[in-house]
Amino acid sequence: MIVNINIGLLGHVDSGKTSLAKALSTISSTAAFDKNPQSKERGITLDLGFSAIVLEAPAQLKSQDEQIKQLQLTFVDCPGHASLIRTIIGGAQIIDLMLLVIDVQKGVQTQTAECVVIGGLLKRKLIVVINKIDLVETQQQTIVLTKLEKKLRKALIAASFTENFPIFRVSAQNGQGIQELLNGMKNEIHIPVRLPEKPLVMYVDHCFSIRGQGTICTGTIVQGQLKINDFIELPAVGEQCKVKSLQMFKKPVQSAVMGDRVGVCVTQFNAKQLERGVLCQPGYLQAVYAAVILLEHVKYYKLALKSKSKFHVSVGHDTVMARIILFRSLTNQREFNINEEYEYIDEIGPSEIQPSQDECSVFTLLEFERPVYAISNGILIASKLDLDAHCNCCRLAFWGNMQWCSSSTNYLNEQLMLWRIFKNKQRQGNVHRLVNSQEIIVQNLFRKDNNRELFIGKHVQLSTGETGIIASTFGQTSKVKITFSECLKRETLKILKEGGANNILVILKYKKYTFNKNAGLCQ
Repeated sequence: MIVNINIGLLGHVDSGKTSLAKALSTISSTAAFDKNPQSKERGITLDLGFSAIVLEAPAQLKSQDEQIKQLQLTFVDCPGHASLIRTIIGGAQIIDLMLLVIDVQKGVQTQTAECVVIGGLLKRKLIVVINKIDLVETQQQTIVLTKLEKKLRKALIAASFTENFPIFRVSAQNGQGIQELLNGMKNEIHIPVRLPEKPLVMYVDHCFSIRGQGTICTGTIVQGQLKINDFIELPAVGEQCKVKSLQMFKKPVQSAVMGDRVGVCVTQFNAKQLERGVLCQPGYLQAVYAAVILLEHVKYYKLALKSKSKFHVSVGHDTVMARIILFRSLTNQREFNINEEYEYIDEIGPSEIQPSQDECSVFTLLEFERPVYAISNGILIASKLDLDAHCNCCRLAFWGNMQWCSSSTNYLNEQLMLWRIFKNKQRQGNVHRLVNSQEIIVQNLFRKDNNRELFIGKHVQLSTGETGIIASTFGQTSKVKITFSECLKRETLKILKEGGANNILVILKYKKYTFNKNAGLCQ
């Protein structure tokens, strides 16, 4: 029995990830080592590359399962260029272990930091690889590498990684340290959680047609299993197809399970319709038009989060624009409940959100510009990719697991109308004149075009402390009559009788529901 482990190579552009993947691998796919003509022309990785090596299974795997004889390490070579961050996010979601590749001469750079953030929020096991050590003079290597390792440990521990991650020194160019790295990876690997009994979900990263055979979808199974003659669905395309054959790194297989990278040959459909996406068990994934997550803020993102602003949201290999609405739990519950009441948030500054949401549970409604296909409780990652790719700032803003979603295009009227998300509102006017000791006329609390009838029966408070009720409208403009159950204070009456009515403020506080326009005004 052979077990496959997916290992991602992440890091800044030109840190030597592709050269390292080549040095580690003995098996290559058609998408490995920058075979894309544009990659060759520009000299950088532009898409995910896949290669592998098969080793004897280490002792800790054999002790977990006697049937395991071999270990296949599948390397996912992710681009490092800033403009390809959405491809990096997609690649990171299919890996079990992360190799963070650092150029010995440049250390931590902007995209290195973003890769660290992605690995951290996905909770991937980490191995650090310092590459290009052959470029450091031999007599200086110990000093330079020791100093760099110290900096890396400090930075990664601050980014919430545990301090016991290993660091390896290699040169992908001349092979120095490669065997030690392979041995180190074997020692770090344990059998990850696999869920073969769940419905099939496979993230597709490449799709192409072969005349006379069918359409080939290559990707990684992230849930369930797949066999020849199974029927699968391509929900984004609206197609159901039969699996004609399966291959793993050009070798025919009868079946594949969660964690396996596989090429799936299905009955013919237009491959141009699915450059990248998802395939699944028929009927399992529905189009998601809106979703709610518990907001987990990326502490390195230094801009404010604003309701009604737009972010790029990544779901698997797909990235789509979404408008966000922020709201907070009044009871600090971390599970979203459509029957609970929540307070709408206009804006949250970076200093207001802590990495831990223990003190204040903030949720985010995401309204997608086009539907996405996501696993229940799947992870959604929001970024500001319209920021300058070369600016020295983190573009990853927040993330969270999906707690609620809607597959209805009319979710606003069918579902959101029932939600109790409110805005706290306040109006302020002043006393126009005193009628008697329990009645006043108030002005400037409303504009002429406001419907004052909606506010009859609502409580108001004077700046002197008394609480009254809006009893009725007064006149044809914007005034209202306020009544009090008890007489006004002696001091208040004195001010009003001596012509100081304008000095007494009248404050009206109420709640207005964001989505349910028919709910009226509440206090």
